[in-house]
Amino acid sequence: MTRIVEWAVGNTRVVIATIVVVIVAGLLAFMNIPKEADPDIPIPVIMVQAAYPGISPEDSERLLVKPLETALRSVEGIKTMTARAYSGFAIVILEFDVNFNKQKALEDVRAQVDEARSLLPQETDPPTVQEFNTSLNPVIAVSLSGAVPERTLLKLARDLKDEIKLVPTVLDVDIGGDRKEMLEIVIDPAKLESFGISQQEMFQAVSNNNRLIAAGLIDTGHGSFAVKVPGVIANAGDLLNLPIRSTSNATITLSDVAQVRRTFYDPTTYSRINGQPSLRLDVTKRIGANIIANNIAVRNIVDKAAKTWPAGVHVTYLFDNSTDIRDQLGSLSDSIILAVLLVMIIVVAALGLRSGLLVGVAIPTSFLMAFMILNSLGLTLNFMIMFAMLLAVGILVDGAIIVVEYADRKMTEGHKPREAFAQAAVRMFWPVVSATLTMIGAFLPMLLWPGVAGKFMSYFPITLIIILSASMVVALIFLPVLGGMFGKAPPPDPQHEQAIAASETGDWRDIPGVTGWYAHMAERLTQRPGLVIASAAGIVVAVLGLFIVFNNGVEFFVDEDPGYAQVFVSARGNLSAAEKRDIVMGIARIVQTVSGIRDITASSGGQSNSLNSQGGVPVDNIGRLGLELKDYRERRPAKQIEEEIRTKTANIPGVHVEVREPQNGPPTGKDVMIDVSSDNYSALAQVTGTVRTHMDGLSELRDVEDTRPLPGIEWDLEINRELASRFGANAQS
Repeated sequence: MTRIVEWAVGNTRVVIATIVVVIVAGLLAFMNIPKEADPDIPIPVIMVQAAYPGISPEDSERLLVKPLETALRSVEGIKTMTARAYSGFAIVILEFDVNFNKQKALEDVRAQVDEARSLLPQETDPPTVQEFNTSLNPVIAVSLSGAVPERTLLKLARDLKDEIKLVPTVLDVDIGGDRKEMLEIVIDPAKLESFGISQQEMFQAVSNNNRLIAAGLIDTGHGSFAVKVPGVIANAGDLLNLPIRSTSNATITLSDVAQVRRTFYDPTTYSRINGQPSLRLDVTKRIGANIIANNIAVRNIVDKAAKTWPAGVHVTYLFDNSTDIRDQLGSLSDSIILAVLLVMIIVVAALGLRSGLLVGVAIPTSFLMAFMILNSLGLTLNFMIMFAMLLAVGILVDGAIIVVEYADRKMTEGHKPREAFAQAAVRMFWPVVSATLTMIGAFLPMLLWPGVAGKFMSYFPITLIIILSASMVVALIFLPVLGGMFGKAPPPDPQHEQAIAASETGDWRDIPGVTGWYAHMAERLTQRPGLVIASAAGIVVAVLGLFIVFNNGVEFFVDEDPGYAQVFVSARGNLSAAEKRDIVMGIARIVQTVSGIRDITASSGGQSNSLNSQGGVPVDNIGRLGLELKDYRERRPAKQIEEEIRTKTANIPGVHVEVREPQNGPPTGKDVMIDVSSDNYSALAQVTGTVRTHMDGLSELRDVEDTRPLPGIEWDLEINRELASRFGANAQS
């Protein structure tokens, strides 16, 4: 193995060229590597959703859930399968092992869902298969609000969506609060009856005249011609002039019995920002794209488009994580630079300026080589990688210090720099390799950490292994060449030479300074082994005792002061969309009185499509508030703000308010989750209620929820089929 060092010293130009390539490639990699807050880890969850509008949860379980469960059981690698039946749709969530092949799993699930479609009712919408990926969450939201008509705001939002989607790093843009337009037919029953036209006849006329007709081609012998039959209603005029019934005297059109107007579908969701109606564009970036560059491009497009908008339209940017990521990465970068400077000061003080600078070369060169490797592996620059680099600053110079110090000693003995560094690299090759592999071995077990948390934390040991391996290459290959070119023997120092001779062949007591003090202490301690062992054991016991006495518990990630928070509003009962809106907006008005909040977005309506076991939205959720807090220097701690919100909303009858902070690290859901399962549904509901009652009584717990069906009122229409048949009616009519 030492022949590699000998080859490097003998091929100086090749090594120098390699160093230049590493520096240039590392700088380019550092500038181009995608930057994000947390690592992009695959979440081993796939969700299948099937919709059949109008059916009850019981029918949803019987008609949708059971056929899907039967088909999906044959998918290989499933750990757990969880299903939930809602009114109008059903969800099946499949959890796999964290090391699953995502592409193969998606293909298998889609294949089984396609086979199960024949078992589902014909009226069922095509089932959808979605992967769970935290990288597909919106990275910035653009809210449009103001005292302008809804149609104007909607047109601006749709035009802006088309422009934002042209950004190469943008994956998708979703408009929250968007309502589809339609042509509404308002029938006059009196006119319909006066003409003797039934509703079924009118519906049939509209349906028959609004069809896409594929007429094909006509071959006349002198040519082939395409035939087009315009049969689709394109505008309101087509509807108004649509014939319903024709007689010998006149033709009755739709305009004779009804009014046609352009309008929107009835709202099922409502959106507000700071109390004003709004539309929100949620922007999702492509996986692996640079979030900072992406959000800057989005802001530039919005700012340019806003110059042409009406004066009453206001733009608000929400939940822009790129600012926090930029500050976070900048803070870590500053910490790394400071650590490098401190290490350099210590090394220069110990080895001298020239030798210290040679050791200092190892730090940026190792980092640049690491950036080059990380970028080639497709990894992103995130918090875990930056933290690993910060930790590596103090340990990656060990090999370089060993080589440089030994080379200094050889030059003191009269060897030339090139010869001294070559001998140092060869002599210290195995000590440097052994020391580096020992440090790498200390972090290797972290790669065996199972589950999603292990995938998340794996970036830490991977980065350290890459940096330490790079530092070994720098110390044993690059440094001997650079030292041979720029190294210089230190000036003669008889005292230093005497200390070196004493440390190797002489009396340790002749060594001056700190090294001599250490030698004297080590000599005394070797004569009292019992005292040393007892002291070591006492220190271990004292540390364990102090940890037990002053232990404050264990946290996966340190609690930090967030810049955002979410407020989930839950209520039970048969609430209309307007009632949900009024409740949520009432909570928003209360939250607005809390100081320290910059913007409040409120949305109501919709229905949760995630399970509590995945840490999703509460099953009885009717709306949510998104809180963007002021800069931490301009407000009190977020914990105090959240506690005030809980206090002010605690006594609202029939409404439960839950405040959540953004989670650090991988998604883990709530702190305590208990699964209760049984084939006996009544017993299951009873036991779940008992557990819920017990947990509600524990003062240490808050925001307890369960997945039992929500209480409510439904109309059950029982048809007397015999009596209905006498009047020519059936269940459908």
